[in-house]
Amino acid sequence: MRTDKNGKWTVNGKNVLITGATSGIGLAAAKELAARGANLGIVARNREKANEVAAMLRSAAGGGVTVDVFVADMASQSSIRRAAAEISAKWPRIDVLINNAGAMYVKRILTEEGIEMTWAVNHLAPFLLTNLLLDRLKEAGDARIITTASHGHKMARKGIDFEDLSAKKRFGALGMLMGGANLRYGETKLANVLFTAELGRRLEGTGVKAACFDPGLVATNFNQENGWMARATMAAMKRFSRSPEQGAETLVWLADSDGMTERNNGCYYKDKQIAVPSPAARDSDAARRLWAVSEEQAGTLHSQANGA
Repeated sequence: MRTDKNGKWTVNGKNVLITGATSGIGLAAAKELAARGANLGIVARNREKANEVAAMLRSAAGGGVTVDVFVADMASQSSIRRAAAEISAKWPRIDVLINNAGAMYVKRILTEEGIEMTWAVNHLAPFLLTNLLLDRLKEAGDARIITTASHGHKMARKGIDFEDLSAKKRFGALGMLMGGANLRYGETKLANVLFTAELGRRLEGTGVKAACFDPGLVATNFNQENGWMARATMAAMKRFSRSPEQGAETLVWLADSDGMTERNNGCYYKDKQIAVPSPAARDSDAARRLWAVSEEQAGTLHSQANGA
């Protein structure tokens, strides 16, 4: 365990990999973590924008940290695999992995692998990236995996519809009348919580700890590419929203405090403390089933996490 002179966990000098760090919560967290001395790896789709952010972070930190850029499209499993191979080759260890990238689509779009897009980006991407990088996390001896979930997971009150993972019903005519796109988003956020719980169980005894958190309602550029109604809705909500910096507070706390321990591996957090997720998010059988189907969808049947 790398700690400060008082024996407390510190992010100073550690390797922190973060997705979705070019805007919103991810960018706010990256700024704060760099200021605290973390060496960052930014995983982004747009290399030019990521390079600009990396330069800004290095300058703001006074040149005392390194900031590497890795390019990956979170909707493409082949792209994620290429990025993971590059990261593994460049970084001998990862101390903190932050799965922060997320999206919401109001229409049913399929990825190149035939996976519904919201599910692919919000759930399968962190599932696949985490599994591909577990060896590097274990090399750290005491590492953390933090995933950005949402209060929105409570919208999926009936749990994950394993019979409709492609979301044909959600995006059908009747489903859309029932708020299908929002419910699909909630389902993917529920998957984040279940994934974290099962990951924590599987990682017991490895030194690697997992957590997810609810950042609250945050004023970011989220949901800006889904038409004028979505943009208008997000604009109206901004007056009630937290700033990106406020939304990132729990994320930074999880990355740079003693809050994560072996005893609370796999927990859900809000406002820097353990919170109680929905009943559907506490279903351990659903978490195991989700892991199994995710292995199939992501082609990781021989995943590196421990357990059955």
